[in-house]
Amino acid sequence: MALNTDTPMLADPLRPKTERDRELALSLYLLLAALFVASLITCNLAFRKFFMWPVPGSGFTFEASVGLLPYPLTFLVTDLISEIYGKRRANDVVKGGLAASILTLLVIAAAGAVPATEWSPVTNEEFDHVFGQTALAVGASMAAYLIAQFLDVRIFHFWKHRTGGRMLWLRNNFSTIPSQFVDTVVVLLLLCLVGEIEWALFGALLLNGFGFKVLVAALDTPLVYAGAGWFRKRFGLKPGQEISL
Repeated sequence: MALNTDTPMLADPLRPKTERDRELALSLYLLLAALFVASLITCNLAFRKFFMWPVPGSGFTFEASVGLLPYPLTFLVTDLISEIYGKRRANDVVKGGLAASILTLLVIAAAGAVPATEWSPVTNEEFDHVFGQTALAVGASMAAYLIAQFLDVRIFHFWKHRTGGRMLWLRNNFSTIPSQFVDTVVVLLLLCLVGEIEWALFGALLLNGFGFKVLVAALDTPLVYAGAGWFRKRFGLKPGQEISL
């Protein structure tokens, strides 16, 4: 995606003027990163429970994994980090989420390998029933996650540079929506291939999952505007300008 020579230029990154501002900017970045990792791990651990919600008056029943509920938050956070802290910091958070997922996978594998005591509230069978397929599921989720999140950051910054930092709504939605579609397709394909869900459910889960993510992407736009607006006001950022840590 090459930029035209007439593409508006962004202002140079802003270095916080005082030590207090630098510490605040760093603390907020770490807080956003923590929200991202927590949401991602929750998705991976809870995904095996599916729920249904009849839509009143439509005759349509929405069915999806509960792991879908916190996942849109990861895209909101990466978009906000991309807007305020830049592409490099957003990619760092994505890599951190990958490392956390791998660690979670290793810990669960080790926990499943050791035998439960006779008095353990959770037996070996119960633990295996809930987490037994976690390795396959987390592997599928991580593959989809890596593709989608790096795509989201890349598209977000493409539009940010093309618009000179204007039209935040455009890059927020036109980075999140395609990357969410890629994520939904990839994770469902992999889960079907490993036998975690039946192929007959693929179409309905794709429609429900992607539809939910598109709706949330539209609804979170005001939150991205509010968050970016607060950062700009607090740190004196120009439209599209980023904080350098």
